Amino acid sequence: MLTPAEWEIVALSLKVGGVAVLVTLPLAFALAWLLARGRFPGKVLVDGLIHLPLVVPPVVTGWLLLLAFAPAGPIGGWLDSWFGTTVLFRWTGAAIAAGVMALPLMVRAMRLSIEAVDRRLEQAASTLGAGRWRVFATITVPLSLPGVIAGVVLGFARALGEFGATVMVMGSQPGRQTLPILIYDRYVTGEMTSAAPAVVLLACVSFAVIVLYNRSIFAAAHERG
Repeated sequence: MLTPAEWEIVALSLKVGGVAVLVTLPLAFALAWLLARGRFPGKVLVDGLIHLPLVVPPVVTGWLLLLAFAPAGPIGGWLDSWFGTTVLFRWTGAAIAAGVMALPLMVRAMRLSIEAVDRRLEQAASTLGAGRWRVFATITVPLSLPGVIAGVVLGFARALGEFGATVMVMGSQPGRQTLPILIYDRYVTGEMTSAAPAVVLLACVSFAVIVLYNRSIFAAAHERG
């Protein structure tokens, strides 16, 4: 059984994962639509940059985020001078790191869903007098919704299980640990047995994510079939 302190860590992990996905969702969908429908020079480079966190070690991503959000960094300096705050070693920094790591998976799932939308339906709506935004809101978004849901589910799972980038940005101190950081901390201190409930919980969440993802994919295939 989890202790009250461990339940607080669970709540913090859910908070970090949820905020990461919600904040990343608009950007992920915009990038997915750009890659699916856009034609512009350097598209391959943009695609590669978006998916870079999938192949770069998470600690490298965390290190880059540390540089960017440090008080002397380009983003951290702006936050400090305008708002007098920082996101480093706080749950907000962990949410940013988790969002960066989740972004590629979200973009990929949404892009595939947008590319699968029948362009003839959009053209027919335009022919009947619907404007671009109305076509987007009534045709593109509803038909790509299963892929959006799949992207959100995958992104949340990635954010919830993120360790490397998160520990670099948030650290590992009481009161600012996520479940993966807690498990690693218990391993370092030789308390592996006490980490079992957290491991089981993460495994159950991962299993639920797989089920939800498969349901989203099957729903999308059924609608298109």
